[in-house]
Amino acid sequence: MKDAKLRRLFGLLFLLCFLPLTVWAQGLAIKGVVYDATGEPIIGASVLEKGTTNGIITDLDGNFSLQVKKGAVLVVSFIGYKTQEVAVNGVQSLKITLQEDSKTLDEVVVIGYGTARRSDVTGSIASVQSDKLREVPATNISYALQSRIAGVDMSQTSSKPGANMQIRIRGTRSLNASNDPLVVLDGIPFMGNLSDINPNDIKSMDILKDASSTAIYGSRGANGVIMITTYKGVEGSPAKVTYNGYFGIKDLFAKFPMMNGEQFAKLKEITGSKYGPDEAEGINTDWQDLLFKTGIVTSHDIGVAGGTKGGSYSFGAGYYRDEAVIPTQAYDRYSIRGSFDQSVGKYFRFGLNTNTNYNITQGSQIGIYSSLSATPITNPYNADGSLKRVIHMLKDDQYVLTKSVIEGLDESWVNETKALGTYNTLFAEVKAPWVEGLKYRMNLGLNYRTSDNGTYTGKGVNSTNETTVSTASITNARTTNWAVEHLLSYDNTFAEKHRLNVVAMFSAEQTVYNSSNVSAKDVPADYFQYYNLGRATGEITVNPDYQNYQKSGLMSWMGRAMYSYDDKYMLMATVRSDASSRLAKGHQWHTYPAVSAGWNIKKEAFMNDVTVIDALKLRVGYGQTSNQAVEPYSTLGLLSTRPYNFGSTYATGYYVSKLPNTELGWEYSSTWNFGVDFSLFNGRLSGTMEYYTQKTSDLLLNVNMPGSTGVSSYMGNIGKTENKGIELSLNGVILNNYNGWTWEAGINIYANRNKLTELASGAQQDISNQWFVGHPIDVIYDYKKIGLWQEGDPNFEAYEKGEKNLGMIKVEYTGEYDAEGKPVRGIGAADKQIMSMEPNFQGGFNTRVAYKGFDLSVVGAFKSGGKLISTLYSSNGYLNMLSGRRGNVDVDYWTPENTGAKYPKPGGVMDGDNPKYGSTLGYFSASYVKIRTITLGYNFAMSKWAKNLGLENLRAYVTVQNPFVFFSPYHDESGMDPETNSYGNENAAVPLSDSLKRLLTIGTNTPSTRNYLFGVNLTF
Repeated sequence: MKDAKLRRLFGLLFLLCFLPLTVWAQGLAIKGVVYDATGEPIIGASVLEKGTTNGIITDLDGNFSLQVKKGAVLVVSFIGYKTQEVAVNGVQSLKITLQEDSKTLDEVVVIGYGTARRSDVTGSIASVQSDKLREVPATNISYALQSRIAGVDMSQTSSKPGANMQIRIRGTRSLNASNDPLVVLDGIPFMGNLSDINPNDIKSMDILKDASSTAIYGSRGANGVIMITTYKGVEGSPAKVTYNGYFGIKDLFAKFPMMNGEQFAKLKEITGSKYGPDEAEGINTDWQDLLFKTGIVTSHDIGVAGGTKGGSYSFGAGYYRDEAVIPTQAYDRYSIRGSFDQSVGKYFRFGLNTNTNYNITQGSQIGIYSSLSATPITNPYNADGSLKRVIHMLKDDQYVLTKSVIEGLDESWVNETKALGTYNTLFAEVKAPWVEGLKYRMNLGLNYRTSDNGTYTGKGVNSTNETTVSTASITNARTTNWAVEHLLSYDNTFAEKHRLNVVAMFSAEQTVYNSSNVSAKDVPADYFQYYNLGRATGEITVNPDYQNYQKSGLMSWMGRAMYSYDDKYMLMATVRSDASSRLAKGHQWHTYPAVSAGWNIKKEAFMNDVTVIDALKLRVGYGQTSNQAVEPYSTLGLLSTRPYNFGSTYATGYYVSKLPNTELGWEYSSTWNFGVDFSLFNGRLSGTMEYYTQKTSDLLLNVNMPGSTGVSSYMGNIGKTENKGIELSLNGVILNNYNGWTWEAGINIYANRNKLTELASGAQQDISNQWFVGHPIDVIYDYKKIGLWQEGDPNFEAYEKGEKNLGMIKVEYTGEYDAEGKPVRGIGAADKQIMSMEPNFQGGFNTRVAYKGFDLSVVGAFKSGGKLISTLYSSNGYLNMLSGRRGNVDVDYWTPENTGAKYPKPGGVMDGDNPKYGSTLGYFSASYVKIRTITLGYNFAMSKWAKNLGLENLRAYVTVQNPFVFFSPYHDESGMDPETNSYGNENAAVPLSDSLKRLLTIGTNTPSTRNYLFGVNLTF
């Protein structure tokens, strides 16, 4: 099993580093092999002559050779297996089989500036190993992690290739500051995007969720911490080469649910809408068939790792390409990584980790709204069979976009971003020769990221006017970051029962970011594209709002102590002090504590006879963290510019747009965490249950000012939020090598309750931002649709003054009634309601069945309740106008013969171009059960021919991604993927305001796909 191999590799490293071994050159020479219960050789098992320090470690094939005294007894041990004593009795060749012992399994987890045994952990830390992460091949690791860890919500913000996900650990805390977790790569805070990290380079991920765990990272860890550990070599191990690769095709998960020609012609007939110049009855144009293509995805990674005496090394390179179903839309990533560490003598060790990648994102300028809004009764072809350049509908002209058109534009229509990121960590470590367990370590992080975006749109391209001048722009961004950490640590065990680990640290870091943007019109020729805007003959613009420079720093002191007595009682205490340059003088420093405790109940004598329980631990923790994640210089206010004419002179004026705040300080969060970890039935069932409460105060928030002040806002510490939640994770071994069958399964389920508890100046609501005290941060503030108006409905005319159309949207009235039971007013803005988007609960599940060389795994996710916003159906998407003007979503609409419909009467009462209250049509239940991946594989490693070739591992597999969705009201109606794909301020004809960007939606973004992959994992 993969887990067993990981344990073996760790055991080899552990024993090589710490086990004192010598070989006697006299006595009896014996050889042997150590196996596990399945017949697999155990790498790194300890073979020790009892009563001596004479011993050795098994090699990569489980072999050992040792000189022992006559009559010797061998003690054979390995982490996770029962120790076995074997009498030599003159036998010179031994075969030894170790049995697994779940009671001794003790996973090592990364806790921040060190590691700890899982049994010693008192905070909330979840771990995922590489074999689990690889079950979901993906652009970046967040997709593979999605739905795998309780309390960690990963939501899709874009379906374009190379896009990052929104990650929220235990809910949203802040209104204005960042809610993103800190990512730590190989011990140093990571300042790039997760898409910059090759998933195949990752060995494990540890997620620190509660304040007692994250406090060690101070304000950087206010929203949780994701610890990423990449592959390293193994000291003393021969070189090992690995290759992981796959290739796949991508098909549409589902088309956008638009009306066909016959359905649209009927809609026009009902509304009495006339036909446009290029429209005619009997035409049925599928614009999606003309636009979409089959996409591909491929990934190739090769690495070599090994070790020398006192050192290890690992190097690798990878290539990834993801082509969307939209022509020219693609993402390419080239990555290289390297690491080595080396001991010099007994006391000194140094090393380097480097991860560098170059990626190219193309085609993001191509949207699909124009194709969806084109009516299906429009003929896109000329009489000679060629494509028209523009189609003319009733009230709209549309540039024709098809596969052939887009691919034919080539250099005439370009949008590409080229990014380079290099993330490097150097370390040096010195052990104190006079104090056992005391050492000093220095980490130095040197990081650089650059991103260059260039756009060019040729003359008349994507425009109904052939003479529209060409446009181009360039945006360049640079980020440099350095971080230095000085750590003094002490780790020792006293009297075999007292284990103490102490860490003290001083760190400093600095980040410099600058960006610039220039745009131009009327570029002389297509081949110029965006490379020399100075040659443009039209207007060249350097907008001051699009130029940026930021420099910020953070200085910190930290101390942490972990104590364990007899593996029964654990205590951890942390204190951290941070100083941020982003905050006001006199408010830059803040010190905050964290403490947690654990009790291994199973270790108590009164539990000895309770054989059904293998492990039982209670945990409790409290901690405070802070957030300073606001833009640098927020304390200084802001000057904006405005051009004006002064007589005959053109001038630029400056005005105060944001007031300074010399009192701006930290945003605080205090968290309680209660947890229980357990293992039952000899390890067949294990899990964790947790409950937490988190309160955030002094929120960093832009406070709006009255217009009479002449200033729009200032940044202040105002407001409070609260998060409460419960999490449950279960893992089970249903079959454990039963006649060759193994069956494992896991599930996690969690619920978070978020609430805004205070706003500025005691206000109860901020309607412009849709924030309401006593409600979650993310809500919908709108009318509540309760049906359609039908003949005989009471108070129809009183509710809808002067509007008597039957079949129009009926919304809930929240006002009062007079003595006769009639409403005292008509329906209006006062009837808008606050509707939570928060699900009741959500989570994920996985299962793996193996028989001999075959394995089958399934990974899924689920969500119950909450609200989903689809701009396809709502009025701001302009695709459900029900007027016959533009292409329309296929909906069940009201007619006198179909009064039980869900959607209103076509051509009924309108609000602008859409049905009145049309925004309510885009709200759906967010519930779903989704199978993310199904993978079937076969491992040839045990085959005779594979062994003859020296192959340690050779596995081939096929994977289908995104195959099925169940129990989703949105999927049932539309056939589409129920996961979000857009921020609220994008991918709609009339996007939500920028202040509501946080509300994720399903919009007219790149469609979801169902992917079919074939892959190979090879090690030799």
